[in-house]
Amino acid sequence: MASEPAIADRLEIEEEQRLVEEAQRGHLNAMRPILERYAAPLYSTVILPRVGSPSTAEEVLRDTLATAVEKIDQFTWQGKSIYAWLRRIAVHKAYDVHRRSKRSQKLADALAAELPAATAPESRPDAQLIIEEERRRSRQRIDDTLARLSERYQRALRLRLIDELPREECARRMDITVGNFDVVLFRAVRAFRKRFGERPDQ
Repeated sequence: MASEPAIADRLEIEEEQRLVEEAQRGHLNAMRPILERYAAPLYSTVILPRVGSPSTAEEVLRDTLATAVEKIDQFTWQGKSIYAWLRRIAVHKAYDVHRRSKRSQKLADALAAELPAATAPESRPDAQLIIEEERRRSRQRIDDTLARLSERYQRALRLRLIDELPREECARRMDITVGNFDVVLFRAVRAFRKRFGERPDQ
């Protein structure tokens, strides 16, 4: 694994500081030489070993570089290479991938179970259809589908199926009755199933 000093040697510290300060003044293109220089070591020594998949690592790298540009004004120069800061961003992004993956799997497993008895009877087939789709598609699809639902539906699904809270607590947090919560949850599952069955470009 390349050490920070070894990587920093590839770009003179004084020049790196000048580019960072220029970017912090609003000239974001000044970041390009820095990002081009450190993209390869970030990918090979930081991201890929943590996520395993080359395609996922490429996505994490792109997200890391975009975040670095977006938040460059938050970076404080301390007389050493910006690489350590970039590395921290990359590590956090890699861990986010694992957290999303675990959350998606938990949702998929929960949707396989029967919904509350007060929920309409056709809800169980809906949940089963979601699982059948999930088995054929990537876990990322679940997160994408959730994001396309209303905030109300997202909250109902997360409270009941991800956080596994009792129906009464879910209803309390949403400031509705238990009966109304059952209806919202059923509609959320139905909306999820409909969105999940659509093509990604729809």
